[in-house]
Amino acid sequence: METTIEPRGRRADVDIDGTHLSYLDYGEGDAAVIIVPGITSPAITWDFVADELAADRRVIALDVRGRGLSDRPADGYTLPGYAKDVVGLAEALGLDRPVVMGHSMGARIAAALGALHPDGARALVIIDPPLTGPGRDPYPTSLEDFLQQLREGYRGTTLDEIRRFYPRWNDRELQIRCEWLPTCDEHAVAETHRNFDVEDLFGYWSTLAAPTLFIYGDESPAVPPSGVEEIRQANPAAEITGISRAGHMIPWENLDEFLAVVRPFLAKHG
Repeated sequence: METTIEPRGRRADVDIDGTHLSYLDYGEGDAAVIIVPGITSPAITWDFVADELAADRRVIALDVRGRGLSDRPADGYTLPGYAKDVVGLAEALGLDRPVVMGHSMGARIAAALGALHPDGARALVIIDPPLTGPGRDPYPTSLEDFLQQLREGYRGTTLDEIRRFYPRWNDRELQIRCEWLPTCDEHAVAETHRNFDVEDLFGYWSTLAAPTLFIYGDESPAVPPSGVEEIRQANPAAEITGISRAGHMIPWENLDEFLAVVRPFLAKHG
């Protein structure tokens, strides 16, 4: 595909049980972080964060199945399926229990990984996950809104159209989304969004034993104050930190404060 912005990381790929997964590889060293992005966020959307974190460690940003340059299989869009992909990626790259950092959908995947594969990560960074599940309020962004963005992307979207949804972003990040949003498969997004209402995050969250940092945006509609308290009560051992002047898309809106929270945690546990 043709793009105007090149990632700072090295593009590579692996096959996990017959599924081709693409990723971006930053930095070097034995300490490693795997970044698992959100529902319509290919790996390159985390380029600016991965590059910052790679100053003293290796950082892998994943094109989750159905996004970016990874395969678009018919199934596997459940939390256990996604978590298996991440574990398989770590094993294929020879990573010794990396830190797994997930945002939004990726945060739910990281929590599932920590619960289902307790030896798969040495620490977890859970960033503003949808607190959805059976009997809970739906995700604030509807499936119809996601499909509208996708279809605008498929026909060729513009910075101004993207800015309607992300008014605080700079032009570089808006341009990346313009170019890479069309790589997100509609079926993958729809299945994932439907599973937001079916799969229970708290069932995974309450069992996590690895060192865990939970980050939420003080202005996020996905993690309201009542949700923060429920998260705290369900896993008292976790570190829980709010980022000021940030909604759901935390690093895009307050990168400095985000890094100021994440770096000490990685230094201690990663």
